[in-house]
Amino acid sequence: MTGAVDEGLRSVAENANTHQPLAPGHERIITERFILWMGIRTEPAWNVVQRLRLTPATIDATIDHVHAILVARGRTECSWEVGSSATPADLVEQLRRRGMADDDDPDLVGMLLRREPPAGEGVEARPVRSFEEFQEANAVAFAAFGSLPPTDEARERARYEEEVSSGLKRTFVAVIDGRIVGAGTSTYLDRAVTLNGGSVLPDARGRGAYRALVRARWEDAAARGTPVLVTQAGRMSAPILLRLGFEEAARIHVLVDRFG
Repeated sequence: MTGAVDEGLRSVAENANTHQPLAPGHERIITERFILWMGIRTEPAWNVVQRLRLTPATIDATIDHVHAILVARGRTECSWEVGSSATPADLVEQLRRRGMADDDDPDLVGMLLRREPPAGEGVEARPVRSFEEFQEANAVAFAAFGSLPPTDEARERARYEEEVSSGLKRTFVAVIDGRIVGAGTSTYLDRAVTLNGGSVLPDARGRGAYRALVRARWEDAAARGTPVLVTQAGRMSAPILLRLGFEEAARIHVLVDRFG
């Protein structure tokens, strides 16, 4: 540990979507009991309930409230992220009793990096330089996570142009022998930079690409005067990030809620 973590940074690590700048088409609803973030897609990962402050008596009413909001927008599933500070203490079990199921990788660690990480040798890591590189970065990320790449080029170009014009987010790539083999993003907050989507193609793993992506985004964060990286890590990435100097700030358990 490099010192106590203040509650503002801890909340960013625990409730990531609560603090992200809203992209076009995204929406966030804030109440005393919960915060609901909704993206442009209908899958659970794009409709997230977090920062939960419930009591045993308000759980059912809160579920009904969330469902009503989502149904009004044509959505029938979401994720519930139960963080370290969520109440009541047995909320995960309470939600399971109401039919929710653990996500495929349900236990996440909210992590912070507050000191310079090691460099990745033999790997060039940098921001994308063109729309074509942005497309290639997206293709790498989808391939690394076993998903189909985007097929709507107009929407992908709009995302790229929004990223360039807004200055709120930046896509980075890792390059080995002239080939893009890794990708990840930075999102800029007032006091920190959040990392998302760090991924490396299977045939390029073990060569320092992931480490280089972290280092490049750290240098970028330091250059803008916010040398703190925040991310949420699953079972595969958490051990790697701990070795790079990240420290645990929060725990999050993810449940999937399908109610259609």
